Amino acid sequence: MSIDRGHGIATSSVLADSYDLDALIADTEAAKVAAQTAKTNAETAETNAATSATASATSATASATSATASAASAASITGDAAAAAASATAAANSATAAATSKTGADTAKTGADTAKTAAEAAKTAAETAEAAALVSKNAAATSASGASTSASTATTQASTATTKASEASTSATNAASSATAAASSATSSASSATSASGSATTATTKAGEASTSASTATTKASEAATSATASATSATAAAASATAAAATKDSIDEFYLGAQSSNPTVDNNGDAVTTGDWYFNTSSNETRIYNGSAWQVTVISTSGLVSKTSATGSAELPAGTTGQRDGSPSAGFMRFNTTDTSAEIYDGSAWSPVGGGNTTDKGLYEHAHTIAANYSITSGNNAMTAGPITINSGVSVTIPTGSTWVIA
Repeated sequence: MSIDRGHGIATSSVLADSYDLDALIADTEAAKVAAQTAKTNAETAETNAATSATASATSATASATSATASAASAASITGDAAAAAASATAAANSATAAATSKTGADTAKTGADTAKTAAEAAKTAAETAEAAALVSKNAAATSASGASTSASTATTQASTATTKASEASTSATNAASSATAAASSATSSASSATSASGSATTATTKAGEASTSASTATTKASEAATSATASATSATAAAASATAAAATKDSIDEFYLGAQSSNPTVDNNGDAVTTGDWYFNTSSNETRIYNGSAWQVTVISTSGLVSKTSATGSAELPAGTTGQRDGSPSAGFMRFNTTDTSAEIYDGSAWSPVGGGNTTDKGLYEHAHTIAANYSITSGNNAMTAGPITINSGVSVTIPTGSTWVIA
């Protein structure tokens, strides 16, 4: 050991070591600052992680609410049940993802808490190292051996502090990564929530459309019911008409036997013909009616009417004696008088013979004194005229051979 007489300070290796101790103290201070920074970063990471976890939880709650709303909307819509169910499933998956994100955020928070604890331990160790360094520095002035020991201890503690600081930095990095992951999950949850909201909006729209369709269906059902009622009423009326028509037809069928070529013996129901049954005979082109014993041509009552023997035959005049004449005849009445054996006509005041007899109950015959139309005396007959008589120009009277016309 040498002594510097000018300064009174020992110049040994211990003194040199004291200068290294200052550098160590400086390093220790730096480690302390780094530890403090790590602690601060860890606390920030913890705060961020807690915020992310809260956001994730909120997102999860919103997603769950959206899922519930979507599910409720889906349940009320028949036509869009599948789409709404898919939206509800997506929302539920989003809720699950958000819950997972929350779990990750919780894990990140736990890591941050651990980092914070480590940082606090590093800070404590750094503070302890600082104190030890100060003690070493003071002791170095007194004892180089003690300073060396303190320096060694400080070095060890500084190394420990550096290690803790590194661990704190790693924890802070991990916490930041967890926070980033939580933020990403939160973003995903927000996207899912947005998607769920969109699905809910779609479900609401479809619900409106379904409600409109239901209202339209109700209106159409009412119209259909009204139409069905009207149709039923018409059907009932038609059935009643059909029944009445069938009854009428059956009633007619019991009497009118249709067109047949000969007189039938049974009606359309297979029963024997009865009085009043009638049909049209296609052979004689005439309508016939059954009188209870035989078929006869349908005619109106002949009472008071003149019948004829045939279309080209003769009229059948009523016949009777003079005493059987009408009591109050009118002009134009004609009959055959069986007493006089001649036809007679009532001229408005008396009955006059038409011909066929040679007697009359009148005192005279009257005739016109002018012959205005051609006349031929019937062959084999004679004629008599009271004169004088005038024959108009161009008019002739024909007298057959063997006949005589006397003008008196």
